[in-house]
Amino acid sequence: MPIHDWTRVTAGIFHHFHHRWISAISDALNDGRLPPDYYALAEQIAGDFGPDVLALQVQPSEGGSSNGEPPALDGQGTSAVATAPPRVRFTATTEMEQYVQKQNTIVVRHSSGDRVVALVEVVSPGNKASRHAIRSFVEKAGGALFRGYHLLILDLQPPGPRDPQGIHGAIWGEIADDSYRHPTDKPLTLASYDAGPPKTVYYVEPVAVGDALPEMPLFLRPGRYVNVPLEATYQAAFQHVPLRWRRVLEGGTP
Repeated sequence: MPIHDWTRVTAGIFHHFHHRWISAISDALNDGRLPPDYYALAEQIAGDFGPDVLALQVQPSEGGSSNGEPPALDGQGTSAVATAPPRVRFTATTEMEQYVQKQNTIVVRHSSGDRVVALVEVVSPGNKASRHAIRSFVEKAGGALFRGYHLLILDLQPPGPRDPQGIHGAIWGEIADDSYRHPTDKPLTLASYDAGPPKTVYYVEPVAVGDALPEMPLFLRPGRYVNVPLEATYQAAFQHVPLRWRRVLEGGTP
């Protein structure tokens, strides 16, 4: 199923799809994509991110170490960048020290001991609706990376005056530099971030309306990731968009 032009419908219609997609991704990860010591929860508040975030956490009772660190994942279902690098068009690396000087963050941790290791975020029209909204999103993403949370950000909203290079360009400009340029024929962005330490690395696949969605890496620890089945989960979520609006997205009129 090709990526649809979500500018054809209201933000409320995308909001409905957004929640279905987050749930579908969560279900797919819990259904064998993640190693047994990890689980995915939808709509959980983690760090500075809001309730639309999908947080992956380690279960201390199932193999975690006594100091809260995640267990080694070799041979437990993840892929290694060294032997199977993600199949994306662009990648770059930055040190986080420069961002340390910019970032002012209050981190709230849950007392249960479950440790957040990764986040998945679907960008909504509201994240780009104002200068404040996009600035808030970018700062939250940068803050998450600074704290060591790996990210997968799915941006199917076209770039605008506040993010001319898409949301990834804005995030990378916040934590490193403004060197990223998306291909003009592929303005939408799928961006995965290995938060390190010692370095943050991005893996970006530019896409466009009409493209099929590729799998994208979701890092669980530095250099180790699982692939997220974006196409199948997108299809599953799209089937729950009301028929009236599916027809609009497929080229009809409201």
